[in-house]
Amino acid sequence: MGLEIEGRASDSPYVSYVWRSRSEGVDRMTAVATTRWDLVFWEGRDGFHAAVAGPETRVSTAPVPEEAAFFGITFALGTALTQLPVPRLVDGGLEIPDATRRSFWLKGSHWPVPGPDDAEAFADRLVRAGVLVRDPLVAEVMRGGTPDVSPRTAQRRFRSATGFTHGAARQIERARHAAVLLLGGATAEDVVHRLGYYDEPHLAHALTRFIGRTAGRLRSDPRPAQPLSLLYKT
Repeated sequence: MGLEIEGRASDSPYVSYVWRSRSEGVDRMTAVATTRWDLVFWEGRDGFHAAVAGPETRVSTAPVPEEAAFFGITFALGTALTQLPVPRLVDGGLEIPDATRRSFWLKGSHWPVPGPDDAEAFADRLVRAGVLVRDPLVAEVMRGGTPDVSPRTAQRRFRSATGFTHGAARQIERARHAAVLLLGGATAEDVVHRLGYYDEPHLAHALTRFIGRTAGRLRSDPRPAQPLSLLYKT
């Protein structure tokens, strides 16, 4: 019972994570903050659906369709659909009309619905068709590199590609990493030292703002009545 989520990381520069889930006996979840956007397909009692789910700047509560099966592709930070700039999707999204189990409409064409085993191939087809683009500067900045452009240009390009400043993206990524560590059994003290928080109150503030759970609750209640949305180490 609940929201069962399983997935895998991807080595594609365009895809961050590939996941699928099923809901049973749950109608709401805690949607944690995320810097990435998803292409999501699901089938429930009312039919088949497709949507683009945008990044989230804060934790929120979201409805979960009853007895539905989901499949999603989480795209890498810095990627974007050419018809939907990521800044327009932040704290929102867009349902794709007239989707079927076989195909959906995207930028003037019907595309076959991908599956967990061909998500990367699907992303490559989008790239070749000019539907999906990527700014490599984003990954370089997130790795701590220094792009060969002015700091102002780097910040402008980063925000244009992601909808976030570098500082905001880093805060969300760090809080998500902290939550994954705590769910895995790490102590708050260990997480503070490993991820560079000032102290435990600093960690607590970040978790409350971006994850919606305290460190103690993450460690003691990994399967709460209101489940968390997708969490994985980025």
